[in-house]
This record gives sequence, C-alpha cells and structure tokens, in this order.
Amino acid sequence: MARFLAYFSLLFLISSLNLSSRVDSLGFHHARIESSSSYLTKDEHWFNQQLDHFSPTDHRQFKQRYFEFFDYYRADGPIFFRICGESACDGITNDYTAVLAKKFGAALVSLEHRYYGKSSPFKDLTTENLRYLSSKQALFDLAVFRQYYQGILNEKYNISSGDSSWFSFGVSYPGALSAWYRLKFPHLTCGSLASSAVVQAVYNFTDFDKQIGESAGPECKAVLQEVTNIVDRQLESNNQNIKSLFGAATLKIDGDFLYLLADAAAIAFQYGNPDVLCNPLVDAKKNSQDTVEQFARYVKEYYIGTFGVSVSTYDQHYLKNTTPDETDARLWWYQVCTEVAYFQVAPQNDSVRSEQIDSRYHLDLCKNVFGEGVYPEVDMTNIYYGGSKIHGSRIIFTNGSQDPWRHASKQTSSDTMPSYLIKCHNCGHGTDLRGCPQVPLNIEGNASNCTSPDAVKKVRQQIIDNMDLWLSECKSEATGGDESNWFRSGLRLAYSA
Repeated sequence: MARFLAYFSLLFLISSLNLSSRVDSLGFHHARIESSSSYLTKDEHWFNQQLDHFSPTDHRQFKQRYFEFFDYYRADGPIFFRICGESACDGITNDYTAVLAKKFGAALVSLEHRYYGKSSPFKDLTTENLRYLSSKQALFDLAVFRQYYQGILNEKYNISSGDSSWFSFGVSYPGALSAWYRLKFPHLTCGSLASSAVVQAVYNFTDFDKQIGESAGPECKAVLQEVTNIVDRQLESNNQNIKSLFGAATLKIDGDFLYLLADAAAIAFQYGNPDVLCNPLVDAKKNSQDTVEQFARYVKEYYIGTFGVSVSTYDQHYLKNTTPDETDARLWWYQVCTEVAYFQVAPQNDSVRSEQIDSRYHLDLCKNVFGEGVYPEVDMTNIYYGGSKIHGSRIIFTNGSQDPWRHASKQTSSDTMPSYLIKCHNCGHGTDLRGCPQVPLNIEGNASNCTSPDAVKKVRQQIIDNMDLWLSECKSEATGGDESNWFRSGLRLAYSA
C-alpha cells in the first residue's frame, strides 16, 4: 500500500508542476514552463553584432536577439541588464527582478547569448564554426550592445548629460557573466547581482557530487548509492534491460546512460524539489520494495516527463549534430570542453553517482564530439577572471544552501563584494530571484513555498540595500569626459586585461 501511496504522491506533485519556460541549468538540459504570466515580454528586437571582437580585420556580423520592458520605468531610472546564458532566451522572465524593477523604477533589457536560440552566427555549427563561442566574446557582446542601446535611450528620452545607471543580473552561468561583466567593464555598469554564479572554473568538480549527498541527507543518500551500485552491476549482465527500464535504451555508451541518471538525481536538489525524489525512494526502501524501479519511475515520469529532458541530449552521437535549434547541449558542451570544464566526476570515496563517470569519460566525450585537440583551458579561465578570488567591486554573490553549483561560486564576502548563502531545505539554484522551488517558475520569485521564507527575505533585503547604495553613488558620480572616448578607453583596458 505504501508503494502505491508513494507512487500517486509523485504523480500528484508532477501534475501540479506547470513547467513551461527555459531555465539555465548548467546541466545542459532545460525545463519549459507554460504560463502566460511567465514572461514580462516576449517581443523580439534585433541588433547587428560583431562576430569576432578580437580581430581588427574580421568585420563580419550576425543578428542578435534582445528584449526590452519599460512598464516600470520612471524618468531617470536605472536600466536592469538581464543576462541570458546557455539556452534560448525567449523573453524577460517574470521573476524577482520584476519586483526590483518596480521598486527602483527600472527598465529591463535582455540580450540573448551568441549561438544560442535565434542568435546563431552560422547555419552549420561545426567545431570550426564554434570558435567564436566563448565567455570572452559574450562579454564584449554585452558591452557593445550596451553602448548601442544607451544611444537609443539618449535619443528616445532626450538624455544629454551622462548615461543611465546600468545594473546587471544573471543566474548560474549568466550569473558568472554578470560578475565578469562588472569586473571587465566597470565603467559600463554600476554593479551586478551574480546569483548562483559559477565564477570558478573547475576541472574535476567532485564537490558537486559531495553536495548532492549532503543535500539528500543520510537516508536518501544511502538509497541513491544502493541504486547506483545495483545499476552498475546490472549494466554488466543485462545492459539493454536496465537501460530500457529507465526509458533510455537508445544510449549505447554506458557513461552517457549513467550521466543521465546522475543528472536526474541532482536536478531535484539543484532546483528545490528534493522531496519529489527522496520521499518515494526512502519509503520504498523502508517497505522492502524495489528501489531501482522506484528511481526509474522518477526518472521517466519527472525528469524525462515533467521536467522535459530529452534522453537524446545525453547521446554523444546526437551531440555531434551541427544543426541550429537542436544543439543547445552541443553548444554548452563546447564551452565546457574548451573553457570551464565542470566535469562532474565521482569522488574517490562515498560517491552518489557511478564511479564510471570520471575524467576519462568527459575527455573522451570532448574528443568524440568535437575532435582532436579540444581541451578545457580551466587554468587560463581562472587566471583571466580570478575564479572565486575575483577582484572586482559592487558585485553581489548569492547561493542556495542545497545547490551543488555553489561550490563553483564565490562564497566568502570581500570588500564591496558581499556573498550571501540562503539556507533552507529547498533553497537551490537562483533562490534569490526564483523563490522555491526554483523550477517551475514562481511569478515574481514567490518565496512562500521555501521552507524558510524569512531566509530568502533577509537576503533580498540585503540585495536591495546594496543596490540602493550603489545606484545612489553612481547617480551622484560625475560622468567625466567625452563618453565615446571613455568607452574606447574602457574597451582597450578590457582587451588588455
């Protein structure tokens, strides 16, 4: 009876989740959330962007999509620059930034990341054509677009004395871009909010799996480890049977299949839905039921079904697909394999995921999908940006206590760069802006379903206090000198950094 209660509890929870909008996950897989109120706007605008910001002779351009929202804008108000990341950017989401925009009388502007969504420079995304896909190129996209858009504002609102005050926002990889944008272009933004910002590039990211175990708690962790061990054994004897049980018979490479299972478990803690995974699993164990079958049910009905992940995105053969619109996973893997890594390998001891998910699996994937010579320059990325020792100013870092990605963020405060940890049972990726759970979308980042709404409220007030101070300082600071010369000087500094 308990088995059926757990099953129907899972079905009820799944049916209550109205998934519809893309959420940057850093796990290469994105949920969709269907709701007319999920976006403040989906009206598209276009901008001609430079393809290669680092070549003095390559003048090719591509069309980059952006969005704008002025319903809360007050004359002389700030511009909130909402940074998009490793998925299609289909509009400006109606999360807690909307609340902040109302409070500060701000306009919201969002630029789609190059290559993703409708902002692809090429029709064929071969490895050769992906060479312009990097965080460095993306940061210059933001800077050049910012100047272009400021010109539009100046003309539209007859702004003649100085610029508007810009403030950047991002969650996850866009959170890192938000921090790096402030770091490299401090003259173009008053400050930044870097939510769950993965600023530390990591080669072997063992802390990711360790946090999954910690967030799961002793009982759930033990069951997940038991499931992993059983699946590993069954792969040796009944390879196709065990893959079919999880609806993943098409995954020929065992590592791809095991990565799917590891991600499926991780997503529950990353996005604030731990009970969807753990309660049925622990109940199954207590009632001497088949824990592998219970986990398979979760993977098929929640991760693949409700969350909307396609099994094919774990298939290395699929990742070789160079056709736009089908390649979000390929695009992010390219950034992983060349720039940031985040190889989610199993720790040497007490791992939750299979030990077969090691650095060799990841390196083989990079080689198989992108060819010889592709290797993640993690050390160079950290040298360029500073990693978790980033030396910037007016950057707010926030993280959720249960989020495995927080170990790639800046978790200690330093001068004019405060770091806040939001602690609660379902506080995961981007809790400050998304509320709880983090998927599906909570309108205006509603935090009432967080196990500790006060913890979220406290950090949000700290965010507001910092923003209020910094925006006031920026408004009172003299712009000084000719703006165009100021911008060009700033670009030279950023290029030489």
